Amino acid sequence: MSPWVILSVLLFYFSLLMLIAWRTSLGATSHTFFNANRRSKWYWVAIGMVGTSLSGVTFVSVPGWVGSTQFSYMAMVLGYIAGYFIIAFVLLPLYYQLKLPSIYTYLNDRFGLYSYKTGSAFFIISRTLGAAFRVFIVVKVLQIFVFDAWNIPFSVTTFFFLCLMLLYTYKGGVKTLVYTDTLQTLGMIGAVVMTIFFVSQSLQTSLPDLIHRVSQSSYSEWFFWDDWSDKRHFLKQFLAGMFITLTMTGLDQEMMQKNLSCRTVGDAQKNMITYSIIIALVNLLFLFLGSLLYMFIEQEGISVPQKTDDLYPFVALHYIGGVVAMVFLIGIISAAFPSADGALTSLTTIFSIDILGLTRKNLDEKTLNNKRIKIHIAFAIVMYGVVVVFNTINNDAVISELFTVAGYTYGPLLGLYAYGLLTKRALWDIVTPFVAIVSPILCYIIDKHSKTWFNGYQFGFEIILLNGFITFVLLWLSSFKVKIN
Repeated sequence: MSPWVILSVLLFYFSLLMLIAWRTSLGATSHTFFNANRRSKWYWVAIGMVGTSLSGVTFVSVPGWVGSTQFSYMAMVLGYIAGYFIIAFVLLPLYYQLKLPSIYTYLNDRFGLYSYKTGSAFFIISRTLGAAFRVFIVVKVLQIFVFDAWNIPFSVTTFFFLCLMLLYTYKGGVKTLVYTDTLQTLGMIGAVVMTIFFVSQSLQTSLPDLIHRVSQSSYSEWFFWDDWSDKRHFLKQFLAGMFITLTMTGLDQEMMQKNLSCRTVGDAQKNMITYSIIIALVNLLFLFLGSLLYMFIEQEGISVPQKTDDLYPFVALHYIGGVVAMVFLIGIISAAFPSADGALTSLTTIFSIDILGLTRKNLDEKTLNNKRIKIHIAFAIVMYGVVVVFNTINNDAVISELFTVAGYTYGPLLGLYAYGLLTKRALWDIVTPFVAIVSPILCYIIDKHSKTWFNGYQFGFEIILLNGFITFVLLWLSSFKVKIN
């Protein structure tokens, strides 16, 4: 497909986003940016959050992952559902009761300033790295199939991509994201469904027959119970999925910021349950697509790409082409924006409210807005640097990298919130930053020696459980008995 055609589609899609941004930012204030004045419709939030969760990482990485992990990822997805129910009926009522613009304000009320700042800082690190991973995978595809043809460097492509996002998020914030993310979700899911249809035609097999073939193939194995040391073990994957959801959604300002823009806690709970069902079905679609793509390259005698992340774009753009190439392009563009635009908005919110305390300084709207825009731009620059650096060191499927990093950066947040919710003990607040730093270091040491120390056991994504547990224990050791009302 011509790079000019791809660029034309990208610019058309971006024009739609700008139109939505213009409409939703009319009369917007800084409070609109932070929480959409709590007027978002729950069903729009639910659909939009699917795109934010999936993003380009799922769109590209999950289909390719099928070759080495089969459908074992669904064990994590089932864990996600359990995590979403806990968020809906434990965390959301707490957040709404406290009327928090930033969810980390809870840590200030429960423990004190140091814990509050620590939680916010770890979110900033986690979300910056996570969003950078997601941006990288999408920009890399655009780079290979568009900008390499014009000898434009990856760094310039990334800069162009982030500038587009700044243009449509800097004013409307969460209010804009609720609607743009909905558009992007529908584009992504539509692309997958249409790709499955056209690949089935290329395989000259009806869809019901393909479902049967996939179910009988080695690709479709869900449950791995035999080897406890296997990273694909069902229980390990399930628990990892549940706790990754609790941290990457329930303790994540980006995801909760959209939930807290709903009118009531009941609406937010409807959103979360609906979202959990949709996310499970969509992930199953991605895995099914991956198995079809592997069947296609086997039938055609095509070599498997060296990096599994290249499987979907490789087949869609080079071997099937036509309509499949176009719908893939729409899907990858749809996947491009939800992760990074939401990250920029939530990072701006956290830094403005939690780190600088701008909303507590009684600033006039103009001054507050100017400071917020500067912070928004600054985080775009930081994300740009992280994406460029990651481009030089990436050597694995990005989704694997993403969950590995999440285990280390979100673990202290998991332990800190678990301690606050499950105990009535107070903390020596000043100790919290040290605990949050020491725990990931101890996890890394244990992970590197686990085969030797634990009879061949190898940690996978469940490293987040160990990290959270160590944080919890260290906090307990630094606590004292005082009843918290």
